[in-house]
Amino acid sequence: MMAPEVQQNVQHIFSEYLSRQGHRKTPERFAILSEIYAQDGHFDIERLYVSMKRKKYRVSRATLYNTMDLLLDCKLVRKHQFGTAQAQFERAQNFRQHDHVICTACNKVMEFCDPRIQGIRNTVAEVMGFEVSHHALHIYGLCPDCIKERERNHDQHSNR
Repeated sequence: MMAPEVQQNVQHIFSEYLSRQGHRKTPERFAILSEIYAQDGHFDIERLYVSMKRKKYRVSRATLYNTMDLLLDCKLVRKHQFGTAQAQFERAQNFRQHDHVICTACNKVMEFCDPRIQGIRNTVAEVMGFEVSHHALHIYGLCPDCIKERERNHDQHSNR
């Protein structure tokens, strides 16, 4: 579960953003924000919608999509498009920088963190005089489960 101070912080950021942009501060918007920050890892909007319905939230898909746009705009949520799979989202506040490996067979997304990447970002900034706001690194291939599955299938076919 998320630390209460993170919850308060993201609610404050969202509240300030809604005020600045002239949007209404509805209970549904804050319920969506809380539900997103209760998620572990990546999620898609449909999975979030089903999760909220199961918990008896009265939120429409339209409200969910519209709120997601607002959360992306105020940088509380990140959107990823991994290959051809539908868009995935993740919370963006108070979480360490990380990158992704994506299985091209089952579409599983795994996170990894390598401090050398921060060094590359710093070098790019220094050498090119570039102000880095963020980056995305996606490595595609087969996850261990899909490799085992491929080997099982290969072994079955060669034993015929």
